[in-house]
Amino acid sequence: MIFKRDNLKLGLLLGLFGPVIGLVAVYLIKTEFRGLRFLEFLDLFINSNKLITSIGALSLLANVILFTIYINTHRDNTAKGIFLVTLIYGIGILILKILN
Repeated sequence: MIFKRDNLKLGLLLGLFGPVIGLVAVYLIKTEFRGLRFLEFLDLFINSNKLITSIGALSLLANVILFTIYINTHRDNTAKGIFLVTLIYGIGILILKILN
């Protein structure tokens, strides 16, 4: 199975998609966004300083879960890829917050 491999490229790929899945999960779970279409939700997320921090952190939790799973199963190369992409996402969220 692909998720049992220990590969840096796999970690980078999982790290890229984890926050996207986390963002979609936040959109579907949070009741205050039910009246918005997804693109409207993304626009609100990008343009609101308060939401950038809270929703950005919640979406990165998906990578924290993935990272923990791969570290605990001793697949360190995959975990390194997830961690690297998480840092890049975090820096991107910080820059987005500063520029707003």
